[in-house]
Amino acid sequence: MADNAAAVAGADIVLGVRRPAAELVAGAGRGALVISIADPFGHEAELAELAATGVSAFAMELMPRITRAQVMDVLSSQANLAGYRAVIDASAEFGRAFPMMMTAAGTVPAARVFVMGAGVAGLQAIATARRLGAVVSATDVRPAAKEQVESLGAKFIAVEDEEFKQAETAGGYAKSMSAEYQAKQAALTASHIAKQDIVITTALIPGRPAPKLVSAEMVAAMKAGSVIIDLAVERGGNVEGSVPGEVVTTANGVKIVGHLNV
Repeated sequence: MADNAAAVAGADIVLGVRRPAAELVAGAGRGALVISIADPFGHEAELAELAATGVSAFAMELMPRITRAQVMDVLSSQANLAGYRAVIDASAEFGRAFPMMMTAAGTVPAARVFVMGAGVAGLQAIATARRLGAVVSATDVRPAAKEQVESLGAKFIAVEDEEFKQAETAGGYAKSMSAEYQAKQAALTASHIAKQDIVITTALIPGRPAPKLVSAEMVAAMKAGSVIIDLAVERGGNVEGSVPGEVVTTANGVKIVGHLNV
């Protein structure tokens, strides 16, 4: 086909990874089915335009998290790829190799990678960074994440108080934490981040803006040449100063990567 619009014209079912634009599916005609990741929260205007075309849209990410539906869990499959890609992007932006290298000329230490958010994307990022030879640590507000992080050979960093013990929903998602807990967690991670070469943030809360995990002060404390990958940039970002679709270099030489559609 010459273009996407020509391919969709007259179709009864339109399949996509991400929600197609209304003008793209208009040619499919009223009553057609659109099956994709719809990303409904915060995109009411785009969904209204899609509804105006007369198609019926199915949001695959709202599939219930039950055993029978695991084969259709698009969030896990896409997050898995995003976590892998985050490490590959970080290695491309980083000025050194990941593993420790010992030569006659001296020793180059292994890169230190800190992953914030140990969901599907975070765990894949941990595993990929470990395979590349990095020294990896990670944090998450869910108690169950500690064992998962440590099983991959990474060090777990968190404030393990009573709120932490109840910070997971029945569906396995992280709850929004109180301002008090976030302050304690920020104090714990601030000194840790300053020692890292690469920080990868993956924290998302369904239907809400992404929580701010890395402040401008934390970024300013990092070494020149460090890299931050913000996988939540489309939801407002976990990192202060991240810009959707751009790689920002701060005054102290830290790269903040905000790639879209990872």
